[in-house]
Amino acid sequence: MAVKQISVTLDNVPGALSRLTGILEKEGIETKALMAATAAGNGTVRMIVSDPQRASAVLESFGFNYAVTPVIAAEIPLHPGGMNAILNPLNQAEINIDYCYTTIDRIGGGTIVIIGTAKTDEAQEVLRQNWISLIEDETLAL
Repeated sequence: MAVKQISVTLDNVPGALSRLTGILEKEGIETKALMAATAAGNGTVRMIVSDPQRASAVLESFGFNYAVTPVIAAEIPLHPGGMNAILNPLNQAEINIDYCYTTIDRIGGGTIVIIGTAKTDEAQEVLRQNWISLIEDETLAL
């Protein structure tokens, strides 16, 4: 099962990201992973949070422009080339990675990479076949 990612469009102005994370903080929603980038005057924040359903309701109530999409959360093996243990099987299966970023928390001491791809289900199966541990929403909520 894929993890739910929340993508929020923000104006590229000072304080916009802080306002977003502050609202979630006040609601007791933890940010587990975050990536922010700007293009053409707007910012896009992609994040994994402890309670995506509640976060969606909060963002809706504050009038944010957001979307919830499935992404993969995979544990990077703790050895040299660990990231390639994830990337190489996806490459061999000709699965394109649209973006990736890592978690803020370290679950069980390992780093979790968040992967966005148009072929989420197929990518998860390829990773499972290559002994990569996938993380579920419930684990990220801890």
